[in-house]
Amino acid sequence: MIVSFSLENWMSFRDRATFSMVASRERQHGERVPRLGRYQTRILPIAALYGGNASGKTSLFQALRFVRDLVTRGSRPDSLIPVQPFLLDAEIARRPSRFAFELLVGETIHEFSFAVTRKAVLEERLVVINSASEKVLYDRRDGAPHFSGALAGNQALKFAFQGTRDNQLFLTNSVFQKIDEFRAVHDWFDRNLALIAPDSRFGALDLLFAGRHPLGIAASKALLQFDTGIVRLGQEEIPFDDIPMPESTRVELQEEVREGRSARLLDDSNRDLVFVFRENGELTARKLVTHHLKADGTEARFDIRQESDGTRRLIDLLPAFLSLTRQETERVFVIDEIDRSLHTLLVRNLIGNYLSGCSTGSRSQMLFTTHDVQIMDQQLLRRDEMWATERDDSGASTLIPFSAYKDIRYDKDIRKSYLQGRLGGIPHVSPASLLTGRGMAEDNTGTG
Repeated sequence: MIVSFSLENWMSFRDRATFSMVASRERQHGERVPRLGRYQTRILPIAALYGGNASGKTSLFQALRFVRDLVTRGSRPDSLIPVQPFLLDAEIARRPSRFAFELLVGETIHEFSFAVTRKAVLEERLVVINSASEKVLYDRRDGAPHFSGALAGNQALKFAFQGTRDNQLFLTNSVFQKIDEFRAVHDWFDRNLALIAPDSRFGALDLLFAGRHPLGIAASKALLQFDTGIVRLGQEEIPFDDIPMPESTRVELQEEVREGRSARLLDDSNRDLVFVFRENGELTARKLVTHHLKADGTEARFDIRQESDGTRRLIDLLPAFLSLTRQETERVFVIDEIDRSLHTLLVRNLIGNYLSGCSTGSRSQMLFTTHDVQIMDQQLLRRDEMWATERDDSGASTLIPFSAYKDIRYDKDIRKSYLQGRLGGIPHVSPASLLTGRGMAEDNTGTG
């Protein structure tokens, strides 16, 4: 679980901004808020982020993706770190960008933070937070590591640090060097943090191709219940040689797809989803299809490209929501523009189904950005589960939880206050004359 994360000098965020999932003293919906007994803390299972266009919502999503990729994939030798600083202030743009996370890994909170420029990691720190104390596992500053306790004499760690490039996180390289002391934190980013962008395609639906996987069966049932017209999802075998792809990709697949493994191909030309498997030494391919019920009771087969944008978006999101309903999951799903192409009642139903399964013992989370004010309902979400991004006149974004406004009662119509601009996070719309062209016509009067 994410306890909190903060960023500074990243895209539209100039100053330090913190997104906290620690519950306030609010009692509403308290039965579904997870409790961390040893820390005497409650962590929210969900957060909705509102804001006008270009206010910083997607910047927050991209920051999480940047950190996940830097931790799990690392960087290539001599390559620049793809950090994106705040560019509207030349002095700030030259400073390092900073990121800090408090994560529940297992049942222990870890704080992982680092500061980077495009050329190097300048600072990096990993801390274990106990109920009454903190223990610094390592602190990387001025090009040198500082290990605590028994780790100070660990020669393997010192050797791994010597092999850590300037543009590489020590956490990442230590795992690459098969050192397990910090693997749990690395694996949290690798296995628990799932990011779904507006243009993401078909999430984890490769599970459909692994026989009758429970998630695949549940996805078919959900699509029927959500009135998509789809009675079931299916797969169709196609000749591997008939798949259009560059010859270099074909050779790469021959080398990399091993027995029992698969590779996913997205054909953007016709929007098909194809998986390549190796079975009995040979490469085979299957693509995702849907089945609809005809008037005579038989089924009609559809390609994915024949489905509506809304249905395809629902198929994108279903693996996340089905995974979240599993009691044992500890995954955190972050969804940018959850309402893209979806009806508001469908989105509300998806969120409500997830929250109905949450309890004080849950360890899953969902964070999402949205413009859909119909979800802004205190019967569904707590005030501390709703946030707004606001961009000031200098172009810098800030994060504000609705719980920070003391006059927002639990029984108040929070949507009205939001749309009136009392909570921030709404676009500052230009006068209509600028859109109709009247202002332009007046400006051009008399010009030759």
